[in-house]
Amino acid sequence: MSYIFFSIRHFPNSVHRSFSSSSSIQMDRNQHHAIVGVVASALAFGALWIKKLKTRKEITSHPHVNQDNERENYINSILYSGDQHCIDVIMMRPIAFFNLCDILSRNNLLQSTKSVNIREQVVIFLYIIGHNVRFRVIGSRYYRSTETIDRYFRVVLRAVLKLYKLVIRLLDESTPSEIRNNPRFYPYFKDCIGALDGTHVRASVPLNIQGRFRSRKGGTTQNVLAAITFDLKFSYVLASWEGSAHDSRILIDALSRPKGLRIPEGKYYLANAGYGIRNGYITPYRGVRYHLKEFSAQGPENAKELFNLRHSSLQITIERVFGILKKRFRVLDAEPFWNFQTQVDIVLACCIIHNHIMGVDPSDLLNQGLYEEPESDLIISTLTEREEREEAREWSAKRDEIAQTMWTDYMARNIMQV
Repeated sequence: MSYIFFSIRHFPNSVHRSFSSSSSIQMDRNQHHAIVGVVASALAFGALWIKKLKTRKEITSHPHVNQDNERENYINSILYSGDQHCIDVIMMRPIAFFNLCDILSRNNLLQSTKSVNIREQVVIFLYIIGHNVRFRVIGSRYYRSTETIDRYFRVVLRAVLKLYKLVIRLLDESTPSEIRNNPRFYPYFKDCIGALDGTHVRASVPLNIQGRFRSRKGGTTQNVLAAITFDLKFSYVLASWEGSAHDSRILIDALSRPKGLRIPEGKYYLANAGYGIRNGYITPYRGVRYHLKEFSAQGPENAKELFNLRHSSLQITIERVFGILKKRFRVLDAEPFWNFQTQVDIVLACCIIHNHIMGVDPSDLLNQGLYEEPESDLIISTLTEREEREEAREWSAKRDEIAQTMWTDYMARNIMQV
């Protein structure tokens, strides 16, 4: 057998071109089939996926929340869902709220911004001091950042503090109607313009000064001095004193300040025995029955007891005011989370808002049936010799004169009744 060997290069050019063209056609066909296969696979997979999606359970998704509308609706629900609901949330009725917003706006103390109007600013502030709520908690409810809540809280706080001179003051030096219209008190207390006392408000201070702020009950507090009128309004407030400070020391500070407590000439406040009797305030007799419940079984037996009984009946008004204040603003009776200066400012702001409510809405539901006389010692402790010397003779004589006149009239009425 013979073999013939040849090379492609020995083919004629026409044969070579024919072979190349055939190979190219074959490659095009292969690519076409491959593409068709890929497309068919993709379509099949897509159809299968669509079928699977149709058979799956529908997944619920949260709808988009219009935060501005949610905020507005929530605030409207507070203000227009009845007096009680409004009091439960912002601690006052709508009439007092709208009036407060109007005063702050009219005096250019508070303005609406692009993102937060005056209503929302004041609602947030009142809710925080009324319920002692943290900024992050109320921020989530109003769709606001903690920083925004903090900023507007301080804006409103500064605005409210500027109302102090307008709202907390002695409006009238004449005899209060609560005395003038009651024969038990008039004319004996005709020069009395109110009562003063102190109350403790919880305080949070650095560890190195906690000893100074620790009260007799053990906690750290501010000792807040207040003077009130008998229509349940504050006429003076001094906050920031340490809980361990004695009441009489705080009163001396209040009287000595340039813009401190001022008592009109010839007038006086009623005060408890811890202050000691001095010019401008009269205290009860020591070592004599004083508190109202001490007379429940047996009436007064002498001039001093009668004076103490009626002194107590008027002095108890300030305890009622403190009770209303702490009932309305829970921030005053809870562990603070601000710096100390802010804690002081909040005490003053609460007193300012209290006076505002009493002026606009004196029949506010929180003012009714709040106060019960606290437990007290049956006998007031006796004075030290130093305290005895400090008592002003003029005002002691004035107290004696009031007590004796009161007793004479009291006995005369009893004899006539017999």
